[in-house]
Amino acid sequence: MAGPIRQPIDLDSLARYIDKTVPEIKTPLDVKQFGYGQSNPTYLLTDSTGAKYVMRKKPPGKLLSKTAHQVDREYRIIAALQNTDVPVPRALCLCQDDSVVGTAFYIMSFLNGRIFADPAIPDVSPEHRTAMWKSAVTTLAKFHRIPPRSVGMEDFGRPNNFYNRQLKTFATLSVAQAETKDIETGVKVGKIPHYDDMVRFFSNPETQPKDRGTFVHGDYKIDNMVFHPTEPYVIGILDWEMATIGHPLSDIVNLTGPFAAANNPLAAAAGRANDAFKDGATPGLPTKQQCLDWYHEVVDYKITPQELTWGEAFGMYRGAIICQGIAARYAVRQASSEKASEYGKAMYPYGELGWEFVQDVKRQYEAGKGRSKL
Repeated sequence: MAGPIRQPIDLDSLARYIDKTVPEIKTPLDVKQFGYGQSNPTYLLTDSTGAKYVMRKKPPGKLLSKTAHQVDREYRIIAALQNTDVPVPRALCLCQDDSVVGTAFYIMSFLNGRIFADPAIPDVSPEHRTAMWKSAVTTLAKFHRIPPRSVGMEDFGRPNNFYNRQLKTFATLSVAQAETKDIETGVKVGKIPHYDDMVRFFSNPETQPKDRGTFVHGDYKIDNMVFHPTEPYVIGILDWEMATIGHPLSDIVNLTGPFAAANNPLAAAAGRANDAFKDGATPGLPTKQQCLDWYHEVVDYKITPQELTWGEAFGMYRGAIICQGIAARYAVRQASSEKASEYGKAMYPYGELGWEFVQDVKRQYEAGKGRSKL
C-alpha cells in the first residue's frame, strides 16, 4: 500500500511538468509512496478529480549500475504493448529531464485491482485460485509469442545467446556489488557463496538449454501482476524494469519458482519457501506440471526436465545476485524498500540453494548421457 513519501521529490516542479505535458492529470496532486519497488521508487499520484496514476523514477545518487534502473526501457515496453492482447497499464509520459524531480521518471495509469504478495493467492475460492494461476501462465505465454518486430521493438535486445549475456552482465554487477562498502561500518557486501563454481557451470554449453529468443519480462511473478477486482484473471503486468529479448525459460522458472522451493530448507532460509506450495496443501493450486502444460497450449515450446532444472538453478543464482544488489544499495543507503537490509542478507542462502540445484542438473545430465549409450 502507498504511504508517506520516504524519498522526497519537488512536488511543485512535478505539477508544472504535468500541467504542460499530461493535461488529463489535473493538479494539484496528492502524492504517496508505495512500500514495494525495490529498485525504482514508486509513487501513487491522485489528481484533483480523484483519478489515480503511478509514477516510477530512478533512485537518487550515484548508481552502482547503468543497466539496473532504466525507467525509459520500462516505459518503452509498456507503450509498445498497448494494442496487444497482453494487459499493461496505459503509458502516459516519459520524462528524462533530471531537473524536474531529480531523476528520470515515467507516469502510467493506476490499475484498480488485486495484487497478491503471496503467490498461493489466499482468500479466494479454489476454483478462482486455479483460474488465476492459469491466467498468469497464459498471459505470460501470450507475451512470449509476440514477435518483437511486430511492435517496433526488434532493437530491444539481442535475440540469441541470452544466458551467456546474462552471465556477463551479472558478473559485472556482482563484482561491483561485492566490493561495495557500508557507509557507516565500512564492511564490504562480499561475494555470493559458490559464485565462481556456478559461473563455470552455467558457462558450459553442453548443459545449457537450447537457445531461444522472445520477449522476456525479467521478473514475472504473481505479485507483479494485477488481477481483476472480483474476477479470476490478470488485468495488468507491472515492474518491467528488466524486460528484454531473451530466453522464455527465464520467465517460466521465475513464475513457477515457489513450486521448486516448496520443500527445501535452504529456500526457507532465503525467504523463498512457502508451505502453501507443498503437495496438496492448498486447494485449487495447480501443480508445476499443470502450469507447464497450460503454457505449452499457447506457445510451441515444450520444456524438458533438464532444461527446467537448469533454468531453476540459474534463477536461484540470479536471485542471489539481485539480493546482493539490494544489500549493496542498502550499504550506500540507496535502497527504496523499508525491508532492504533483510532482503539483502538472503544472498547467502540463495547462493547455497543455487549450488544445490546445480548438483541436480549435473545428476540429470550424467543420467541422460548414460541412457544415450544404452
